[in-house]
Amino acid sequence: MPHGTPLISLLTIGLGLAFVFGMIATRLKLSPLVGYLIAGVVIGPFTPGFVGDAQLATELAEIGVILLMFGVGLHFSLDDLLSVRAIAIPGALAQILAATLLGVGMGYLMGWPLEGGIVFGLALSVASTVVLLRALQERHVVQTERGRIAVGWLIVEDIAMVLALVLLPTWADLRNQVAASGGGFTWDQAGQVGLAVLLTLGKVGAFMLIMLLFGKRLIPWVLHRVVHLGSRELFRLAVLAIALGVALGASELFGVSFALGAFFAGMIMGESELSHQAANETLPLRDAFAVLFFVSVGMLFDPMTLIRDPWPLLGALGIVVVGKSLAAVAIMRVFRQPADSTMLISASLAQIGEFSFILAGLGVALGLLPEEARDLVLGAAILSIVLNPLAFVVADRFVPKPPPAPPGPPPAPAARQRAIIVGFGRVGSRIGRQLETRKIDYAVVEEREEIIERLLEQGIETITGNAASADTLRAAAIERANLIYITVPDGFEAGRIAELARQHNPGIRILARSHSDAEAAHLAGRGADVVISGEEEIAQAMIDATGPKLAGA
Repeated sequence: MPHGTPLISLLTIGLGLAFVFGMIATRLKLSPLVGYLIAGVVIGPFTPGFVGDAQLATELAEIGVILLMFGVGLHFSLDDLLSVRAIAIPGALAQILAATLLGVGMGYLMGWPLEGGIVFGLALSVASTVVLLRALQERHVVQTERGRIAVGWLIVEDIAMVLALVLLPTWADLRNQVAASGGGFTWDQAGQVGLAVLLTLGKVGAFMLIMLLFGKRLIPWVLHRVVHLGSRELFRLAVLAIALGVALGASELFGVSFALGAFFAGMIMGESELSHQAANETLPLRDAFAVLFFVSVGMLFDPMTLIRDPWPLLGALGIVVVGKSLAAVAIMRVFRQPADSTMLISASLAQIGEFSFILAGLGVALGLLPEEARDLVLGAAILSIVLNPLAFVVADRFVPKPPPAPPGPPPAPAARQRAIIVGFGRVGSRIGRQLETRKIDYAVVEEREEIIERLLEQGIETITGNAASADTLRAAAIERANLIYITVPDGFEAGRIAELARQHNPGIRILARSHSDAEAAHLAGRGADVVISGEEEIAQAMIDATGPKLAGA
């Protein structure tokens, strides 16, 4: 490492290798997360060559977690959180209990003390914030009912782990006192444990109350004042300062995790009409630091663990991928949740991450957890993150597919036109009104449940699902459509939809939206006939509004 530049070296080499291995993973049809993890292993202390600063990598990764949870909070209202509490709270607690019991059982087989098995099970019970949210975002289900359940489940797990981190030192002190006195567990010691639990819950409650009473007024007020200054740079700085400041304050003053503090900051800011702009301003940083999270995880992994302890590692991985998934399926069945929600939760939780490392490290430092157990937790985390995309593939096979549209003859030249609208937000709904005026039949492909309910109430043909799936397009009768309007804002997803639409119906006319020249070129290369750029249309409208003669002409 160059002398005196550990941060620059880590950022340059870490992000560079993450890009290279991410590209390779993508070309091999794997998740780019696999490439990011391999990049971390390459610059970690267990492989030859450049060794990154693990402490710096961990702190940079924590910024990624903060920004990611802040972004989720921007699109996740308090009503959303409360709407899934009946499932998320008991579900998450039951799943934590099931995973902890499996960890205790494995600890017993390994010859560890009871407390070691409990800490080991707790470390295996909590899913990674970053991995879960990345998986939900890739499938565009964060705003759906099942996505809200998954995020709510995650929040409950985070609160439970905060409580565990506070209780572990108290537990270790009590154990040492009991060992020193040679006696048993006394009522005074039980009272200390109860007091610690109440104190932690009180801190979390106080933080939430302050955010709801004061943050709900202060944060939007600050943003509006900054907007009136007319500086985009200051607005971006204000958003980042609020996200990081609230996360740090929550941790230092209330003992709440960075992730949980950032989530509530985003949720409060989401009440402002400036939330969409705030999300856009932080998106590039969120993505970059999220990549650093996976690189930092890879740096912790010793590849020799695969050779030294293959069977215990497979046991830990089995608890994470199989045990937790089956527990989630059973819990969701008890609550009579539909198959798509059940399998999404099951696959989302089949991995572990940042809280697992913190719990395992604290357990070893306090003498509650053997060091070999920490290595198993790290190994299980790496392998479960790599295998998580496969878990979604397996889960999808258990979700009933929409029935295919009945085959019919191709439309005659004089037949009434049929269109498909992908996404029924502000753009898609306006297209729908214009099609109705022109007496053109259309179907909508949508996955946001609140929009789907409204469409069904209006009697509009609606296909639930992601149009980037060939099954969904077939359910929308893509082969019988004359037009398809792709209104989703994600250019990569829109390109995939255009590609599939062209494959299934070579004669269909494809119209899509773009936000840049590069995105327009990408869509055209994937088969779009017409690409509408918002900037171009606005410029043309302003020119048209000038009148027949431009000023000064």
